[in-house]
Amino acid sequence: MQALILAGGKGTRLRPLTVYTPKPVVPVVNRPFLLYQIDVLRRAGITDITLSLSYQPDKIQILLGDGQEYGVNIRYISEPSPMGTAGAYKFAAEDTKEATVVFNGDILTNIDVAKLLEFHQKKSSSTTISLVTVDDPSRYGLVEVDSDGLVTRFTEKPKADNLGAVGVNTINAGIYILEPEVLDLIPEGTNKSFEYETFPEILANGMPFYGKVIAGEYWLDIGTPANYLKAHHDLLGGRIEGFELERSAESDIATRAEIDEASVIGAGCTIKPGVHIKNSAIGPGVHIEERAVIEDSVIWAHSRVSASAEVHDAIIGRTCHIGRNAVVGPGSVLGDKTSLTDYTRV
Repeated sequence: MQALILAGGKGTRLRPLTVYTPKPVVPVVNRPFLLYQIDVLRRAGITDITLSLSYQPDKIQILLGDGQEYGVNIRYISEPSPMGTAGAYKFAAEDTKEATVVFNGDILTNIDVAKLLEFHQKKSSSTTISLVTVDDPSRYGLVEVDSDGLVTRFTEKPKADNLGAVGVNTINAGIYILEPEVLDLIPEGTNKSFEYETFPEILANGMPFYGKVIAGEYWLDIGTPANYLKAHHDLLGGRIEGFELERSAESDIATRAEIDEASVIGAGCTIKPGVHIKNSAIGPGVHIEERAVIEDSVIWAHSRVSASAEVHDAIIGRTCHIGRNAVVGPGSVLGDKTSLTDYTRV
């Protein structure tokens, strides 16, 4: 069994965080994001993983290497031009003779892939798509299945006033199992989408096509700053089972600094007396001066927060400088190398 992670997106919804850092390796509690997906695949016994890349591929390869450090074998494929989700699958897995587990590269989940594979094999399916229920399905394309899990219909984003008539709130969760015959439906060297082209074609051709709802497991698209921050809150709060956070990296922390048990401090940080840190992820090499307050926030590596500054419910990129008595308020997202002068409020 092999896996393919579609990690070629530019992460435009996450800008400015992804201007210099590819979305697949943005730090999530001080780990490259893709390592969470790799953990999930490894737990299912899948160790041969291909990453399909497009945007800033060298940075991803340098960071993750050959995967041996993480107990897997990583192979890299760089798309010659944007090929879409199905086109990237065709390009990466064209000669495969076995089923492939495919992950969209922006999904944080602790799904039990082994159970999904068991379902797929039991149904003798050509394609199995994971599904998740949402409160507001008007934002998504919907997938309808019958009582046996057989996919019966795809519905594009319905208008809010039509939701009652549609009667479906299950959406594509971005995790698939595909048998090799699916490759025959995708023309070589073309830009094709699973969601808009290949999946409807599978359905139209009458190929065995099943959907399984992720129930009791965590799922989140981290592709927006709000969801990226929520992922941190959920991990720090222990609401996602199956991942261990490193909370004991060596740093210079003053005895009179207050840091709650939920927060994670990266290696090589300097935290001065009177600092207050609550429910936050602090990257390696961050310098936080006297009486600064950091709450419900994420600060990337090597940034500096000056004396008496406050950061609340915000994201601070790499190598930023927050001036004395500055206040960074809820919802703020500062890209790498941002510098705020003293007493600034954003």
